[in-house]
Amino acid sequence: MRCLIQRTSEASVSISGEPVGRIGTGLVVLVCAMRGDTEAEAKSLAGKVAKLRIFRDDQGRMNRSVVDIGGAALIVSQFTLAADTSRGNRPGFSTAADPEQGEALYRAFCGYVSELGIRVEIGRFGADMQIALINDGPVTIWMDTDRGSGRTP
Repeated sequence: MRCLIQRTSEASVSISGEPVGRIGTGLVVLVCAMRGDTEAEAKSLAGKVAKLRIFRDDQGRMNRSVVDIGGAALIVSQFTLAADTSRGNRPGFSTAADPEQGEALYRAFCGYVSELGIRVEIGRFGADMQIALINDGPVTIWMDTDRGSGRTP
């Protein structure tokens, strides 16, 4: 699984101009299930996201997690994180999980994040969504459970 995490002071997701999710301080997590991903990887990635220490402590250092600060997570499915741009200018998405598996893993990931004590707001899987956020810092982190890549075990 892959995710792009942004520390935010506020964020929302809308569909056709109607808000479907909104948070204050916390994380915007764009998440993509890849072919071959499992629920175990969704759980592992959720744990890494929840424990990621990117919020400031009393000394101004990035030393606190979203759990530590009582923040929320806006989690949005984004299959375009699977983009392969190695051949030409049109990205390919063949490494993304098929929609049924992708949605199941997205929902599992959201559930695991929630179980870790984080209030979760979500988008709608497969919908054309608009995301508004204030990237605080800015802080943006990429995580990947890609087996064999050496990233996020």
